[in-house]
Amino acid sequence: MKHGKKLLSVLLALAMVLALLPSAAFAAEGEKHITILGTSDMHGNIWGFSYEDSKETDNNGMARLYTYIQQVRAENPNTILIDAGDDIQGTIMTDDIYNKIPEEPHPVVAAMNYMGYDAMTLGNHEFNWGIDTMQKILSQAQFPVLAANVKDASGGFVTGAGWTIVEKDGVKVAVIGVVTPDVPIWDGGKEGVEACTYEAANTAVKNAIAEIGDGADVIVVSAHMGMYAEFDEDGGSDSAQKILDDNPEIDVLQVAHNHVVVSETQGDTVIGGVRNGGRDIARFDLTLDQNNHVTDATVEIVDMTGVTPSQALRDIELVKESHQKTIDFITGGGAGEDGEGGAALGSTTAKFQPADEIAGLPEGKLQDTAVMDLINKVQLENSGADVSAAALFKDTSDLPEGDINYGNIFDIYKFDNTLYRVTVTGKELKGYMEWAAACYNQWVPGDINISFDPEYPGYLYDMFAGVDYEIDLSQPKGERIKNVMFKGAPLQDDQTLTLAVNNYRYSSALKAQNLIAGKKEWESSNSIRDMIVAYLAEHSPISPEVDNNWKIVGVDLSLDDPRRQEIIDLVNAGRLDTPYDKSYNLADYDAIIASAAPAGNVAVNGTVVGSAFTYQIDDGAVYYRLRDLAFALKDTSAAFNVEWNGQMVVITKGAAYTAEPIQDSPMSPAFMETTLSVLADGQVEVAAALMSPGYHCVTAEGLAALLGLSVTEADGVLTITTA
Repeated sequence: MKHGKKLLSVLLALAMVLALLPSAAFAAEGEKHITILGTSDMHGNIWGFSYEDSKETDNNGMARLYTYIQQVRAENPNTILIDAGDDIQGTIMTDDIYNKIPEEPHPVVAAMNYMGYDAMTLGNHEFNWGIDTMQKILSQAQFPVLAANVKDASGGFVTGAGWTIVEKDGVKVAVIGVVTPDVPIWDGGKEGVEACTYEAANTAVKNAIAEIGDGADVIVVSAHMGMYAEFDEDGGSDSAQKILDDNPEIDVLQVAHNHVVVSETQGDTVIGGVRNGGRDIARFDLTLDQNNHVTDATVEIVDMTGVTPSQALRDIELVKESHQKTIDFITGGGAGEDGEGGAALGSTTAKFQPADEIAGLPEGKLQDTAVMDLINKVQLENSGADVSAAALFKDTSDLPEGDINYGNIFDIYKFDNTLYRVTVTGKELKGYMEWAAACYNQWVPGDINISFDPEYPGYLYDMFAGVDYEIDLSQPKGERIKNVMFKGAPLQDDQTLTLAVNNYRYSSALKAQNLIAGKKEWESSNSIRDMIVAYLAEHSPISPEVDNNWKIVGVDLSLDDPRRQEIIDLVNAGRLDTPYDKSYNLADYDAIIASAAPAGNVAVNGTVVGSAFTYQIDDGAVYYRLRDLAFALKDTSAAFNVEWNGQMVVITKGAAYTAEPIQDSPMSPAFMETTLSVLADGQVEVAAALMSPGYHCVTAEGLAALLGLSVTEADGVLTITTA
């Protein structure tokens, strides 16, 4: 059941146009309106497709963004499109195919050219393959690529530009781009990266504004960084807030990098940031007077859920080719330097992840699992280290039973990391383990589940192999790691051992957080993902193996209390939210049960009997899928059967629905208002919506007309009264 799903289609376009009419109707003489659309962190997601799952998505991708961009351009020709980086990395298509042939046309850049970007800022992931690869790929852009705070060895901007001027309706808009100066922390050692200089972002912006002088009416800063410092908390060189503090004349500030929604206003500056993968777009609307002075500014973050992907973008020859090439690469195992497919990479005898006890709470972070043991085993074998650390980058990552393809490998290890071996002391290792264990919230008596700190991204939680240890969640952060054993004996603080860890974790945590003093003594020539591929090829079929070298202690989850199971059943039924960032506590049992949503959204005479898929459009009208209603009501006095006779829908009142329930697989979000002709005690016509692939949806009023019964809506429940 999906409630309140907004559909952006023809109706949305109309709604947006209507929304602008009042301001247009009363606009002052000479008033101008500029719209700036900001994307970022698209991470190679052109199509709106999860290659590791081989599934279409329903809420992201550049194709959806382009549909919305076209709608906005139709309502306001004075629209500027900018991007804040991290675009050419992040999918199998980019990382494993096209970024390895940078001299060839790149599908992401081709798509961005087609979308008509006015400017793009570098993101840190543009540096992942070194400066030469980055420059070759981005040289294909038909728009300026900006990095005002990164200069090459000769002192010039690494992309050729730090800022640009875009003119719309006589208004000159300066766009200044800056990337987090922390790039060398992650990509130091990559070709050309350390030869560049990385200036504090606030300083680079101030210098750019001085260079622009009176040459612009509007100042926009596109910053690939979050609002607050990631590493430089004292100087703020990697903080967008510091940029604004030092340059309050900025009109629009676009932030990125952290994959979170930001929508706020500070003083006269509007600030916006979006999630990753094309999930959202930031919309800034500026009103200017006849002297080109900004008189009003707003920011809105628009979710792409329900937006129909642009077929025109998907039909770009290179985009279509790259999409199919990636699918072929996955299904063919990704084997062969010529890019041709081959046999499966290997096979497994069973799934590698246990089922979640509580929906949405990943067991892979609550207990040792075969997935993590496999990754750590591969790292230990390839590095020769004593201890290994790795993370479950995605909560649902798993290896399925049977043949394994490249998409499955990408699913359990999505980053193109290399492996380091570094010497550490026992004390340093324990400190690193404490840093990782900070991802959990502290358990308190009465909590029925373990939960996670929402401020601590899940991909930062490392699990360790080569040592046995316990995590005591009754203790505060920094005091949780207990009973660390190495080769059967307690690990001593002054003991020396070697650690296998990926290059990103080494730079951004072990070094940046001053967790270790030693330096890497070895680096792999291939990626960890390639190591997993090689392991499969050598050992298949492989079986899931778990050594249970670590466990969580210090908690009593009331496993034998029936109230716990009652709460869990409600969570798993979708009636209570997943307690991911806050545990449910038995002290709040009555309030928790009272807060549970109804068991469905269809009721007869006040009793909930089932659920129906719903769509809510912009005017607030809710449409219910007719076949879901028939299934929900099949054992009630309001039962009806629904069929298609080749020309129209046929409803037989009093007859139970004979078909199976509809599986909630993704449907096309194309929404079409229509008049539904139905044979129900003669021919009846009702207002309806037609959803691809051919599902008819009706409002409460429409259902009342079809059944001849009283139908009302309240608190998200559709109630049918038969007496």
